[in-house]
Amino acid sequence: MSIPPGFLDELKSRTSMAAVAGRKVMWDQRKSNQGKGDMWAPCPFHQEKSASFHVDDRKGFYYCFGCHAKGDLFSFVQETENVSFMEAVEILAREAGMQMPAADPKAQERADRRTVLIGVMEEALKFFRLQLRTGAAGAARDYLAVRGLSEEAQARWDIGFAPPGWQGLWDHLTGKGIADDLILAAGLAKPSSQGKKPYDTFRNRIIFPIRDVRGRPIAFGGRAMDPDEGSKYLNSPETELFDKGRCLYNHGPAREASGRAPLLVAEGYMDVIALSEAGFRATVAPLGTAVTEEQLQLLWRMHDEPIIALDGDKAGLKAAMRVVDLALPLIEAGKSLRFCLMPEGLDPDDLIRAQGASAMQKHLDASIPLVQLLWRRETEGKSFDSPERKATLDLTLREAIKRVRDPSLRRHYVDEVNRLRQDLFGGTRDRARGTPFRARGARFSEPARPMIETKASALAAAGAPFEEQLREAVILATLVRRPALVHDFIADLERLETSQPEHETVRLALLASDGLKPEEIERNCGSAALEKLMSPRHVRISPGLRDEVADDMAAMCVAEELAKLTARRGARREIEDALRDVEGLADEGLTWRLGQAADAVNRSSQSGREDRSEYDLGANGARVKRDEKSAFDALLDRIDYSKGRGRGA
Repeated sequence: MSIPPGFLDELKSRTSMAAVAGRKVMWDQRKSNQGKGDMWAPCPFHQEKSASFHVDDRKGFYYCFGCHAKGDLFSFVQETENVSFMEAVEILAREAGMQMPAADPKAQERADRRTVLIGVMEEALKFFRLQLRTGAAGAARDYLAVRGLSEEAQARWDIGFAPPGWQGLWDHLTGKGIADDLILAAGLAKPSSQGKKPYDTFRNRIIFPIRDVRGRPIAFGGRAMDPDEGSKYLNSPETELFDKGRCLYNHGPAREASGRAPLLVAEGYMDVIALSEAGFRATVAPLGTAVTEEQLQLLWRMHDEPIIALDGDKAGLKAAMRVVDLALPLIEAGKSLRFCLMPEGLDPDDLIRAQGASAMQKHLDASIPLVQLLWRRETEGKSFDSPERKATLDLTLREAIKRVRDPSLRRHYVDEVNRLRQDLFGGTRDRARGTPFRARGARFSEPARPMIETKASALAAAGAPFEEQLREAVILATLVRRPALVHDFIADLERLETSQPEHETVRLALLASDGLKPEEIERNCGSAALEKLMSPRHVRISPGLRDEVADDMAAMCVAEELAKLTARRGARREIEDALRDVEGLADEGLTWRLGQAADAVNRSSQSGREDRSEYDLGANGARVKRDEKSAFDALLDRIDYSKGRGRGA
């Protein structure tokens, strides 16, 4: 809905910023000057005792010198009432006695129709409320009492009862002159297939009204009193008022409360009521279905990190796992979920009635982030006693994390999964070699290892070799010039360990480059980083940077450089692993490992254009560059065979 020019100005002229803020704060009379519209109070947006919240009533603005919150009339109502901008305008216009601008005729017609249907729902709600007091509702009242709901609580939540008859509500509404088509359109009755008059949707059920965010009844939920009834809970069918995948139970009150407390997501009506009555008023529930994408967006509009608190049984855990799968492509920095895992066999209502609100608070305080629930799903109760099972776990987690769209967040997920994986497998020893377990070929890059002491590693002391730096630069420069290839190498970019700060800057820019043109990527990288990246002649003449080379050939060049870089770094890590075993643990196996590492380094560097004079033969016949051979020789010389643990011992 668009607002005509001048409407907001007129609304501001009729409304006092100090009067609006005065509903939420207590003015400091010693510091304030009401005559000048200069008002001070403790800030409503953060806990404090001093009066740091300032309102300039003449200009219509506020500012807090403590938390730096600032804005005007509309933003203040938005923040304190947790409503949208248009809803804030409606609230202020209603208070100022101004009529909101009329919408277009068709939209107005739909709005009028909704108003009429809501009037029908209001009449139905009155009927259900009255029926709860009748003799037919005795079992329903007993049930509510057992569930701990007092009459006052029942009144607060407008709980009612649908009598067992087939046309009780129908006869009541038609007796009030409400048209048949309106009753059917509101979802309160269903047409008979036998040519008889329609029958009530809800019969012999406890009724829970479902309201929209403005508090208007748009649907009902019913809990069956007959244990033999096919469905224990039944919601209104979808209507012009009600789309169950886009609505939340207790949406309006929870939205207002969520500005001051965490937002909880429970499974059903009774859980929401029990939590709210226990003081957790920012609580909602989906309506008879698994949480939908639209409902997740509604939750994130209320709170950046809602807590999913589902029942502590297999069904509840399964529902939580479905939320994980739904949320992974939607989460981003500042918008995620936490999960409160209830004790087995208990839901929030059971826990509160048995142990009180403090027990519920303890479980909420122990809620876990989404990534940990994902890890639990893939590892709990499973054995990883073979390389194949470990590789399957890697594959499953990799596929899940690939669904996270935010590149920065995806990298953090990789880091956290690596940490959890290290905790799970870190203590496993390879008995044949006595080294910590590491899944070779796993797509998750391991956390950076602590640098070996200089005296223990000549290679580590030199840092990343210049050849590796060049390969990094070729890979990154090619992808900068050919952004269409980035998608194919996104996983490799996530794992790529850069040796230069400028290379890291370019890598991060590439990860965030979805849909950008080369010039935009270059602008994001910054001139300093790009200048250093492109400065080596080897980079400037690489095939991927030449216009006449096709994209598929450039992709092959990138893949080859990545393979060589990975091989070299894998070999160096093998050497560092072996060095940990050097002290008093030299044997033929260790020597073999060093030789294999040398082979890997050589194979990664071989090229038809290399000068063979740069190479010598290593101890096992492999070609080794002279400078690298001297490093390997130095390592082998450090092995102390005099301890009786070397060759022939």
